[in-house]
Amino acid sequence: MDIINEISKWQSYITIALIVVVILLFIICIVLLKAIGKSEDKYRKFMRGVNGKNIEELVISYLDRVDESQRIALETKEKCDFIDQRLQGCFQKTSILRYKAFDNVGSDLSFSISLLDNYNNGFILTGIYGRNDSTTYAKPIDKGLSRYDLSEEEKEVLEKAINKS
Repeated sequence: MDIINEISKWQSYITIALIVVVILLFIICIVLLKAIGKSEDKYRKFMRGVNGKNIEELVISYLDRVDESQRIALETKEKCDFIDQRLQGCFQKTSILRYKAFDNVGSDLSFSISLLDNYNNGFILTGIYGRNDSTTYAKPIDKGLSRYDLSEEEKEVLEKAINKS
């Protein structure tokens, strides 16, 4: 019974303390409800997305864009491969040599030019300049070889062109 007497004695203080605790809990509840409301607004805006789409529609739209980008990249790669294949047959390796074909003619007026594709197919063009006449020859090259005899100068330009990368 001592406990009941002690509680009765402090009853007014205990009541005031409990009222203060209830008021504090009420304030905390109000703050929490406002925070939940703000979070709910943010969630609704997030789920709403752009232009009235929800997040699922946005993700699907972005995945469609990724698929389209991959398709375009594949088409571009195929076109680049096609162009690269075509370029292999274009002249890519060249060499030129000017020389004096005859001792009695001044300057290096004669020349040999080699034009080859990546497979070493092409031709050698040679111009021989003399005092009385000038002659030009074209010799086809197939896989780095000629069906015709080559002069030393023609062999040199062919070798230089073949060794270019």
